[in-house]
Amino acid sequence: MPILWIIIIIIVLIVLATNIKIVQQSKAFIIERLGAFQAVWGVGLHFKIPLIERVVKVVSLKEQVADFPPQPVITKDNVTMQIDTVLYFQITDPKLYVYGVEQPMNAIENLAATTLRNIIGDLELDQSLTSRDVINTKMRTILDEATDPWGIKVNRVELKNILPPREIQNAMEKQMKAERERREAILQAEGQKASQILVAEGQKQSVILRADAEKQARIMAAEAEAAAILKVQEAMAAGLKLLNEAAPNDQVVKLKALEAFQKAANGKATKIIIPSEIQGLAGLCASAKELFTEPKAEEEQK
Repeated sequence: MPILWIIIIIIVLIVLATNIKIVQQSKAFIIERLGAFQAVWGVGLHFKIPLIERVVKVVSLKEQVADFPPQPVITKDNVTMQIDTVLYFQITDPKLYVYGVEQPMNAIENLAATTLRNIIGDLELDQSLTSRDVINTKMRTILDEATDPWGIKVNRVELKNILPPREIQNAMEKQMKAERERREAILQAEGQKASQILVAEGQKQSVILRADAEKQARIMAAEAEAAAILKVQEAMAAGLKLLNEAAPNDQVVKLKALEAFQKAANGKATKIIIPSEIQGLAGLCASAKELFTEPKAEEEQK
């Protein structure tokens, strides 16, 4: 009997231990009692009634990622492409997630494929390749609204890859190559044009600067010549002033006239008109010269 009681106590303890449930963070337990929904257990310690209650499903409340395989879609201009999508979703209502739809992930995948076909069917090939943000936004809005009764919140939808047919890819690569070559030619032409403009501007500035330098040099030379002439005139005026202040007699005036005549007759003139006063002065000078030179000659003869 004691052994039997010990076994019974051990069995009861094991049953109690197995029915104590600890719910972790970001988890939710769906509990059924006798086949009917009973409760959703959140974080903490819970006790399940043996043989009456059971944990139907453990639901993760974290944001999850679903990567769907490529789906064939046809554009408005009848081009078949392969597009695979990535879906970011989060379970907001565990009860609806468990009881709202059978195989929710399969349902979301099929819903995403049909939504993508509908959206791409209204776009041409070029629009499909350049309107990823528009497609992502439309798909997220439609999927979020459709999965709301299932307790699922669609946070984001991304088109992972868009694969056109190989011949379309080759044509697009040729078009891109031609476009790059065209841009390169335009850039080279614009660079050459800019270079020629800069060279012409430099030559223009050089000519302007040289002309301005010559102009300044001529102005400075003219100013220097004018200053020199002014100095000479001032010196002549000062000399005449001093001469007038000294009150020279007729002989001095005649002598100055002779000096001026000497400067005039420097060998360049072909005709010289000699005033009578200078002729007389010249004869006087010649007589004075003979008067001084004859005594010297007699002394030398002696």
